[in-house]
Amino acid sequence: MDRPALKRLLTDIEAGKVDTVVVYKIDRLTRSLTDFSRMIEVFERHGVSFVSVTQQFNTTTSMGRLMLNILLSFALFEREVSNSSRPGSSASCGS
Repeated sequence: MDRPALKRLLTDIEAGKVDTVVVYKIDRLTRSLTDFSRMIEVFERHGVSFVSVTQQFNTTTSMGRLMLNILLSFALFEREVSNSSRPGSSASCGS
């Protein structure tokens, strides 16, 4: 994660300065399933709630975590598709 503001947020969470993280959409925080999973672990370890303003999720239940993983998988897919359709990309057609 090479995002200075996100690193500061995680540092503040670990220092006990944050109790809730609010985002507009989950993919504004990250589109990486691995990074998101790590962030949720940090949030849970420090008792931090996670809220997406435009999406309803409850990260305290297995069904809520499943829904978040599905959504992030689609966000990752969208990013990869959009990167592969840019001029100069070396995407294969899958044939």
